[in-house]
Amino acid sequence: MRRRTLLRGGLAAIVVVASLTLLVSWQQTPPDAVAAAANQTDTPLSERDQVVPARPNATVVTTDPPGGNSGTAAIVAYTDDGRTLYHNDTYGNYFDVDPDPPGSRSVLYVAGTRYDDCPDGLAALGNGSFEDGCAKVVIERANLTTGETERLHTAVTEWDIWHDVDRLDEDRLVVADIADDRVFTLNTTTGAVEWEWRAETDFDREDSGGQPGDWTHVNDVEILEDGRVMASLRNHDRVVFIEPGEGVQSNWTLGAEDAYGILYEQHNPDYIPASQGGPAVLVADSENNRVVEYQRDGDGWRQTWTWRDGQLRWPRDADRLPNGHTLVTDSQGDRVLEVDAEGDVVWSISVPTPYEAERLGTGDESTNGTSRQALANETAGESAQAEETTGLAWVVAFVTGPAVNGLLYVAPGWMRFGDLLVALGLGVTALVWVGAELYWRGVHRRLVAVVR
Repeated sequence: MRRRTLLRGGLAAIVVVASLTLLVSWQQTPPDAVAAAANQTDTPLSERDQVVPARPNATVVTTDPPGGNSGTAAIVAYTDDGRTLYHNDTYGNYFDVDPDPPGSRSVLYVAGTRYDDCPDGLAALGNGSFEDGCAKVVIERANLTTGETERLHTAVTEWDIWHDVDRLDEDRLVVADIADDRVFTLNTTTGAVEWEWRAETDFDREDSGGQPGDWTHVNDVEILEDGRVMASLRNHDRVVFIEPGEGVQSNWTLGAEDAYGILYEQHNPDYIPASQGGPAVLVADSENNRVVEYQRDGDGWRQTWTWRDGQLRWPRDADRLPNGHTLVTDSQGDRVLEVDAEGDVVWSISVPTPYEAERLGTGDESTNGTSRQALANETAGESAQAEETTGLAWVVAFVTGPAVNGLLYVAPGWMRFGDLLVALGLGVTALVWVGAELYWRGVHRRLVAVVR
């Protein structure tokens, strides 16, 4: 009996300590900058309070929360002195955002809402049956000062919402079509598709990528000055360079299938041209929980910079700013932060599940940023070797990447990796305690007797 009492006391102590740890963590959650912005939208700008730390130039953030239509998604902007400039939560998910035109306080963004039962009026705009639901995808331009919004295009897909578009000229956008595994040029005036590249023309569906319903998960596209198109094939662990009319330039491809040491289901690669110290590519290497930069080296790529801290989980955007700093969206760390050239965090705001961030006045994404090699004035770094990750290394990569990040994605927003471990320990302790109590009461013997 004494042993049972001691065991009960020990289990109770673990439950109490774990519960208090989670309670303290919840109470210490930083103020939600998106909610703070929403609370001030009806107040004149001149009377709004500061809700985030000041930083030169306005900062725009989009969010992509779990659950899609949870009502917490938004596009929000903050002034240089930290007040709310703009807030819009019309749609269930917000993805890419770019200054449009560059240098202005207007932005171009992609957003959408998913429906379990596709509305009749919406289904009529698409080509599918939409029996299992649909997604409304919009491309809009918003004036952050006046709040005026202009709809440029509406599309309907079976479920996936486009993640990125890039402006080609006044009438045309290049679209990363996650729903149809392609990249195409859309004329927003006529609605016509003027050019397209389909991933299946360069890749085998049987030997690469994800499941049939999410084969490439193409999540980013960027038009380069020389006319090529850079695209991120997340489920192929690759950034590819497409020559319109010819296809993928294989000798330029960054990453390889399951070569997790290079990239692991990345987001939002930014191209840094030769004039800025490139060619280089700055990438949010999401499932590796890091931001990484690769420099072009002969016919290959060489890693020249990587950054992470103890909180960074599943980053989905990184922009090199003109001052050499890097603006990062930490999706599972629930923050947007600015890191200086030495790797120190110099600015940070709390944002639930951010997707992308833009610092207005610094150029689109990393347009005016400098490569790490040029900043450091050195050529050191490791060559990117396209070796498949297998065995124990694959297990470690999967557990520390998709497994943990997936749990954090559906966990309460205040939870961090450490909280997840505490919650897991609490759950295991509770199960052990319940099992022990049932055993002591002879429940197992009665069950055996019933079965017999």
